[in-house]
Amino acid sequence: MTRAPRRASRTLSGLTAAVALAAAAGPATAEEISAGRLPGPRVLDVMTFDIHHAQVTDGVLDLRRVANVIRRSRADVVGLQEVDHHYSSRSNWADQPAELAEVPGHHVVFGADIDNSPPTPGGHRVQYGTAILSRYPVTASDNTWLHQSPSQEQRGLLHATLGVHGKKVGFYSTHLAAGSQTDRPEQTAQVVDQIGAKKPGVLVGDFNALPAAPGSQPLQRAYTDPWAESLHARGDGATHPAESPTGRIDLIYTTRKVTPLVTRVLNGDPTASDHRPLLSKVLVEP
Repeated sequence: MTRAPRRASRTLSGLTAAVALAAAAGPATAEEISAGRLPGPRVLDVMTFDIHHAQVTDGVLDLRRVANVIRRSRADVVGLQEVDHHYSSRSNWADQPAELAEVPGHHVVFGADIDNSPPTPGGHRVQYGTAILSRYPVTASDNTWLHQSPSQEQRGLLHATLGVHGKKVGFYSTHLAAGSQTDRPEQTAQVVDQIGAKKPGVLVGDFNALPAAPGSQPLQRAYTDPWAESLHARGDGATHPAESPTGRIDLIYTTRKVTPLVTRVLNGDPTASDHRPLLSKVLVEP
């Protein structure tokens, strides 16, 4: 059973107090950061964005439009889906993660869900998957392949451990099966098993299913859906297709130690991808 939204339990004064408390922690000393003793909560702007390998809605390949969306969002951490890494001529064999990491101040990790041998000896491996861009240092990362039925595309769960002013925060980006309603329940259950619920964490991705779908229920039971729980979340949250969204399939989930504050769909450039990005301001408990 999906939990009922608790928006009414949050007040504007509570939101203001939480953000003020985070700001009151002040700048950290080197000793506090290295020892992980910085007091107070942390506020993060987290985002998910399926970039469709930078093929914009008018059919043109333009990674700059994606980078501009990310830069203008001012997000601290971004989970990206449908990212090419020397994949094919459709993206000019580009290293898209490296190019997106050129957005000022970001670190990048990439998870290859498709990982094939180079087309020519000595060339780059042919890879496609998800990525994470972070303003905060990435202290560890790994990519776990998820359940895959025969003839279905391999999907994965990319995990990065972020060092946020001395506190470790887990951030996850995924892209679940699009063409198999039997694979998604297996994949969501595997995701919950991998992430757990005790440590502070944020999961983002293109889930290719509505929150009410049967395959989404493991996530709905285990985590908080910020769109349903944020104090300010306007509209229906639809992100796909970008030019006239009708489906809420790009989602953010948080663990019990992470509280969503404000969540919104970004509408700045609906031509940058066939999905619109979703951004949430969250509060990470000390």
